[in-house]
Amino acid sequence: MNREEARLMTTRLTYGMVGGGPESMVGPLHRNAIALDGSACLTAGVFSGTYEKTIMTGLSLGLPEDRCYHDYHEMAASEAARTDGIDFVVVVTPNNTHYPICRAFLEAGIHVVCDKPLALTSGECLELKRLSDEKHLLFMVTYTYMGNVTVKHAREIIAAGEIGEIHTVMAEYPQSWLARPEDIGGKQGVWRQNPDIGGRTNALGDIGTHIEYLTGYMTGLKIRFLLAKMERAVPGHVLDDSDFVMVRYENGATGMYWASQAAIGHTNGLRIRIYGSLGSVMWYQENSEVLTVAKSDGSRVDIRRGTAAIAPKAAKYSRLPAGHPEGWLEALANLYKSYASCLHAVKAGTFTPDRIEYPTVDDGISGLRFIEACLASNESHNTWVNF
Repeated sequence: MNREEARLMTTRLTYGMVGGGPESMVGPLHRNAIALDGSACLTAGVFSGTYEKTIMTGLSLGLPEDRCYHDYHEMAASEAARTDGIDFVVVVTPNNTHYPICRAFLEAGIHVVCDKPLALTSGECLELKRLSDEKHLLFMVTYTYMGNVTVKHAREIIAAGEIGEIHTVMAEYPQSWLARPEDIGGKQGVWRQNPDIGGRTNALGDIGTHIEYLTGYMTGLKIRFLLAKMERAVPGHVLDDSDFVMVRYENGATGMYWASQAAIGHTNGLRIRIYGSLGSVMWYQENSEVLTVAKSDGSRVDIRRGTAAIAPKAAKYSRLPAGHPEGWLEALANLYKSYASCLHAVKAGTFTPDRIEYPTVDDGISGLRFIEACLASNESHNTWVNF
């Protein structure tokens, strides 16, 4: 870090939010995650489709009324014109609005953070990439789980060859919040099951894309072919609630993914198991402080976050001493920590892409390509398709 970067790091970034109003689950979590490091301050927003609710939310968060906007078009134009306008925007709205909102802020020259899935089609994602590249803007997609220190450590030891050549990946993400016909899941459950708002998938787009991203991040493997069977296990569901995907990676390894929101007995059971010629690694989101590493000699070790066993590149994201649990919120904060560092480097004129340690627009594109390939396989009677 040079002197100019150090000076800029003492100046807090500012951000705006689209979505995250009174009934939002995700919006407050993003605000809390950003606040963990104090690296950015909320200064503007459109928190609801109703202006009165936007004003109510904005005032409760300490914003002046003139920074609470009627819609995202007004916000993008107004913030871009201000000398003290926002450095970046956080988009936490239903899926069908991601593309137009992100596009408006990119066109206004404002850096973007967006929830996944990034858009409804890979074509929309490619257009967002074109704009962000053309305008030299940073674009983060919030695949939260890559922010876990233990996940980062798994990536480091796999890349170092500690488990040898990977031959099998098993990944599952079971939930139960939509397991019965009467389980509507509140406001977000309603829109996620509406194809006009959520898109052509429900469980696959919501949680299956986490599997696709996280397995690729941890292993470095790229999918070459896949075969998908997308189910509606619960009567009355219009979109998928349970998905099974077999994948073949470029190195010849095989993967099996299962994503379900109809699995009674599970809450948020994301689990990744990666098997190689010399050993294996196993990670469970609900016990995210621990990474289990097994070796061919029969040894099995639990590596805990906060200890000296964690690789330095991963350990730098630890916030608390070992035994003081970190979880989902800290993982999301770690994404923002990297993003804020990169924004400061942009301001200082020292940014290079190798600084990025967060999911990018390219990862958002991959997620939509995964969704589209699964849909193509399912619609062709569960045949193998190219990825």
